[in-house]
Amino acid sequence: MEAVMIRYSEIFLKSEPVKRRFISIMTENIRLALEAEGLTHRIETPRGRVLIYGDEPRRIAAAAARTFGVASASVCTVTTADIEGISATAVEHAERRLRPGMSFAVRARRSGVTGFNSQELGAAVGSAVLDRIPEARVDLTAPDYEVFVEAREFGGLVYDEMIRGPGGLPYGTQDEVIGLLSAGIDSPVASWLMMRRGCRMVHVNMRSGRFGGEDEEKNVLANHARLSAWVPGHPLDLLVVEMEPFFEVITGLKEPRYRCILCKRFMLRVAGILAEERGAYALVNGDNLGQVASQTLANMAVIAPATPVPVLRPLIGFDKEEIIERARVIGTFNARPGNVGCTVAPRYPSTAAPAETIAQIEEENDVASLAEQAARTVRRYRAKNGVVEEAG
Repeated sequence: MEAVMIRYSEIFLKSEPVKRRFISIMTENIRLALEAEGLTHRIETPRGRVLIYGDEPRRIAAAAARTFGVASASVCTVTTADIEGISATAVEHAERRLRPGMSFAVRARRSGVTGFNSQELGAAVGSAVLDRIPEARVDLTAPDYEVFVEAREFGGLVYDEMIRGPGGLPYGTQDEVIGLLSAGIDSPVASWLMMRRGCRMVHVNMRSGRFGGEDEEKNVLANHARLSAWVPGHPLDLLVVEMEPFFEVITGLKEPRYRCILCKRFMLRVAGILAEERGAYALVNGDNLGQVASQTLANMAVIAPATPVPVLRPLIGFDKEEIIERARVIGTFNARPGNVGCTVAPRYPSTAAPAETIAQIEEENDVASLAEQAARTVRRYRAKNGVVEEAG
């Protein structure tokens, strides 16, 4: 009989009550993911493991391995918890992949079973494999092939493949945050990283209207849809706010070099208003230190006070190539995004805008009122399982 074994890592560090709650949330998220794929299944949670039984174990493993909190997933053969049964099953696995001249290692674990320890189990399995494939050799440091065996109270497990999961904490174990989502590369990755830390996410997009590229809205919705596919079964909301009136004001200013600072502060103002209305605990953006003029330390120090809501910047220390690579893995990287440029950005933006000057410009143009007005223009979209629909 085959089963899918789910491993989790960081959850082990929690206290017993918190661990039980996190595992319960993670298994519910796995259940939602499998239902979204139409996979019939049964989940069991013996101590230290999550086991999933179903007719399509490889599809189950692939779907479960995309669930936040999962470190890895393996399709296992379930056998008896004695050395003989585990050894025989391990030999069957080795015969499929271990060839003469290749090196191998046995990784053994035991929990809740008496009569032998992990070292004895590993030695017995290794001997059985060598008896069947004598031309193979043992290498515990860098083997060509590894077989994993476990003896546990509920039975033995044998497997030789692992699908890496995203790790982190189960989605929904933390409170709600609001992520500023754009058509670009950075903000979807920032959002994904906070979702991986268990945060319930709501996205906000500041629509540029005629000041933005014609492909901007399409790409924002695509990013939102792809991120929703990482939390199947959960609705993921997107709030779209109109920025045109604000852009009309700042494009008429005498000093164009401050536009990006004013724009970033305005976005935080509006997102902060929405966060306070919803009771969200923080804002999330894709700031990356030194990447553009508005993301210098001097300018971030001027931008951050625009809202009393904490601003989380999970990409702050990433290299751009690291962000792009993560975006590829997530599925939000688009090599041909089309026209998503901003016509408001000045040719020579300020890298160290004076806080007093910015405050004066905002006061003269009643930016606080503009932000309140923008927060009332929200258009809602809802994504679920990678499909986006307008929600009013």
